[in-house]
Formats: sequence, C-alpha cells, structure tokens
Amino acid sequence: MSIKSISVPNRPAAAVAVVLLAMAAVTYWDASRMVVRATYGMSASAASYFVCLLFVALAAGHMVSAFKPNDLENESADWKAVAWIALALAGLIGSVWLGLGFILGSTLLFAFTSRAFGRRALIADLVLGAIIGVAVFLLFNKLLTLALPQGPLERLF
Repeated sequence: MSIKSISVPNRPAAAVAVVLLAMAAVTYWDASRMVVRATYGMSASAASYFVCLLFVALAAGHMVSAFKPNDLENESADWKAVAWIALALAGLIGSVWLGLGFILGSTLLFAFTSRAFGRRALIADLVLGAIIGVAVFLLFNKLLTLALPQGPLERLF
C-alpha cells in the first residue's frame, strides 16, 4: 500500500493564501478589540469585519488556484518593480509617520509606482504626483472635511 502525497502545483499562490489568512486573523483580532461602539447603526468594527471576510474570500480563491492543476508555466516575478512598489509604500508610511504629511507621501507613492511600471521620467512624475496629492488633500480636507495627516505643506492650506 502506497501513501499518496498532496502536491501543490502553484506554491506562490498557496503562500499568498497563507499570508491572506494571517491578515484576516489580525484584522479580526483588531476588530474584536475595538471599544468605541456606535449608539445606532453599525459601529466602526463592522468595516473591519467586512475586510476580514474579504481577506478570507481571497485566501480561499488563492487556495483553489494553488491546488488546481494547470499546464501553464508560472511567470517569474519582476523583483525590481516589486522593490519600487515597496519603496513607494515605505515612502508613504514614512512620510505620514515622521509628520511630513499626506501630500509628500502621496507624491512619493505616485512617482515610485509609476517607476515600477516602467516610466523613466521621475521629475515629471514627482510634479504630477504633487499636483494629484494637493488635489486629493483639498478634496478630502476642505470639501469632505475629513482630516488627512498634515505636514508642513498641508498647513499652508
């Protein structure tokens, strides 16, 4: 009698599924620890529970994809583009965390993400990102009256 082992044809999809399940668990844990409750309607934790549900659904889809046999060869990742995207997200997070504001963070996010997609005009992308960042900041802060992280540039408005 031989023991049949389970083979995973698509290991990266299985790894992404595990990461998505971990993110769902953290989101669920965070939502369950929220203490601010709404006096009527849904509380803020409802959105977190919804995001958790979406993470679980995405993880299930990735697991199905991971165990589904396919004859196609998986493409290799463009790690240079992944590094640019990681740098873009780190720039946004660092800008907000250091108190440099939303506009600078979104400018870096736009410019570095466009670089990841193959665009080589970094100065033009920084200018375009700054214009979009100012427009989004003014839309959220002045029109919708929602507070975004403020830095030196945002205090000018």
